[in-house]
Amino acid sequence: MSLHDQLCQLETPVLLLDENRMNRNIARMQKRMDQLGVAFRPHAKTSKCPAVVQRQIAAGARGITVSTLKEAERFHAAGVNDILYAVAIIPSKFEHALRLLRAGLQLTLLVESEAAASQLAQFGIDHGQRFEVLIEVDTDGHRSGIEPEAQRLIEVAKSLRVVSGCGAHLRGVLTHAGSSYSLNTPQALAAMAEQERAGCVRAAQRLRDAGHECAVVSVGSTPTALSATRLDGVTEVRAGVYVFFDLVMSEVGICSQDDIALSVLCTVIGHRQDAGWIITDGGWMSMSRDRGTQKQAHDYGYGLVCNIDGRPVPGVVFNDANQEHGVLAWTGDASVDLEKRFPVGSQFRIVPNHACATGAQHPAYQVLPADGQSLARWDRFSGW
Repeated sequence: MSLHDQLCQLETPVLLLDENRMNRNIARMQKRMDQLGVAFRPHAKTSKCPAVVQRQIAAGARGITVSTLKEAERFHAAGVNDILYAVAIIPSKFEHALRLLRAGLQLTLLVESEAAASQLAQFGIDHGQRFEVLIEVDTDGHRSGIEPEAQRLIEVAKSLRVVSGCGAHLRGVLTHAGSSYSLNTPQALAAMAEQERAGCVRAAQRLRDAGHECAVVSVGSTPTALSATRLDGVTEVRAGVYVFFDLVMSEVGICSQDDIALSVLCTVIGHRQDAGWIITDGGWMSMSRDRGTQKQAHDYGYGLVCNIDGRPVPGVVFNDANQEHGVLAWTGDASVDLEKRFPVGSQFRIVPNHACATGAQHPAYQVLPADGQSLARWDRFSGW
């Protein structure tokens, strides 16, 4: 049975993953990191899937990054032993981190405040455990972290202490130039990549000058990772959405629509000829509420509408959605009979604005295999 026929038999909505595209994306990023001479630690929050992470590691990744301790636990169970939890740790999660360390995971944690640093150090001392820690640095004003020149950087480092081999040990610094997502020219992206690099390297040097160890200098976002021209002083790069890409990344300009490996297959369930609507079973519960392209040059609504073979469908836009209903608008000739052009039971593939958000709506990928044979199922997980 052809892949086309297999897709037609799927109960929709369902998340599709093009393995060929994903493999190309993995190879492209790893080659770039190898050329720049840095270790690569991909962010697994995008896929939340051991089968995907195994391919990233096979390509040359050294450890992974996660956004939840559940991710750390699940990937450790799947055989990954070097994991960075890249969200500032809080006391309610100390016990979970301790369990993971005692289960044999090489886990690195993140702090950005004196309070968390001192509490983690004391928790480690009290429980006879040494935690490895990075300090988050803010290099672009995007989200959290400490500015490279701030005195607070040194104070947080002082709050990390080890007594008789237990406590919290400073390994280095980490930054994420998330504001790169709002850029769209090679020059601006390269400048942001250099700003990210220079700021994080400067923070590391200030810590060393103050007498603190700082072996790790970790930077990264997909746009800056693919736009950096040099990474002097950086030891590792992190990036996540590159593995699938999405419409936001194509509008940023670091990939083409032909690089996007993820889509949602949905089915036409009705029409409103008078309104020019084609109704599908793929609402915002399958696509997510993410409208990330709304602020970019081209607003794709809830996603780019393609036919079952993945080619964009002229005249159909996805600007409205309910929980379980996608409302596609026909912008072509009003005299076209929509029931005949797009009959009930016909299918669309919707390319997502944000791969992470759309992926999070689904329990598994239906994989369009690289060998062109039978569809495969790769489970993914969600939650905290």
